[in-house]
Amino acid sequence: MRHLINLLNLNEDEFFGILKRGREHAANRRLNPDVLRDKIIALIFEKSSTRTRISFSVAIRELGGSDLEMQAGSLQLGRGETIEDTTMVLGRYVHGVMIRTDSHRKLELMAGLDQVPIINGLSDRHHPCQALADFMTITETGRDLSKTRIAFIGEPNNVFNSLALGTLHSGSSLCVASPEGYEIRPGIQELLRKRNKTIDVYRDPVEAVRQADVIYTDVWISMGQEGEAEIRKKDFAPYSVNEALMKHAPADAIVMHCLPAHRGEEISGDVMDRHAATIFRQAENRLHVQKALLEWIYEAI
Repeated sequence: MRHLINLLNLNEDEFFGILKRGREHAANRRLNPDVLRDKIIALIFEKSSTRTRISFSVAIRELGGSDLEMQAGSLQLGRGETIEDTTMVLGRYVHGVMIRTDSHRKLELMAGLDQVPIINGLSDRHHPCQALADFMTITETGRDLSKTRIAFIGEPNNVFNSLALGTLHSGSSLCVASPEGYEIRPGIQELLRKRNKTIDVYRDPVEAVRQADVIYTDVWISMGQEGEAEIRKKDFAPYSVNEALMKHAPADAIVMHCLPAHRGEEISGDVMDRHAATIFRQAENRLHVQKALLEWIYEAI
């Protein structure tokens, strides 16, 4: 049984196979319309969602399956039922579960039971579906991933973690510019160290973007961090991807953002508009790459 908890659930061939298949889905929305026939996929949300919610629902339906959307608070999980017991029940009703959760440990427990395929739609530690769409988007620009340098500007968060694990397959180089006190998770550092992968860390975003092919940013205040809003805005103010910063980047560098964007904070409106084609292509590619991922989950590719 296959699960996608983080990108280390894929080997290099599977990683590139999903990207290639995602591009094929992008070229033909009617590709493989019956692969999920008679399959029902549960979509469980503990966090708000636009792209994950819609892209998975559309992907499942366009592949011939049915989706069953649930808010975690409406389940007995909200009244104390364990995630293990819930998973044992789900395995008897549905053919797969995509969950967007505040706790990566829940995903590990669910997948560990091996009762039903589990897909991580976002956790506090990883966002593998987003990273797959991101790497697919980069390939669509004609860039060789193994020769691509990605500069992540801001907090090394769950999206950063998934990009970092993705570089173990892609061969891309990754650096991060973040304020003191916002460091790469020790577990991610250890995984990378074991694979002889180095991530350059900068305090000055100008240094990070000088040789970057891709400049990536994300919101300064993620869901659950609203109480830290003022201090985070102050800490990250020098890390806005704006025209002043972009003057130090190569002329052909692209800007990426996983959305939603807070224009005027982590990215300026003018930079957002100038790179809108890439950013909204990222969002669209969530649909295409998740179709490929679902095919992989059920061993159809």
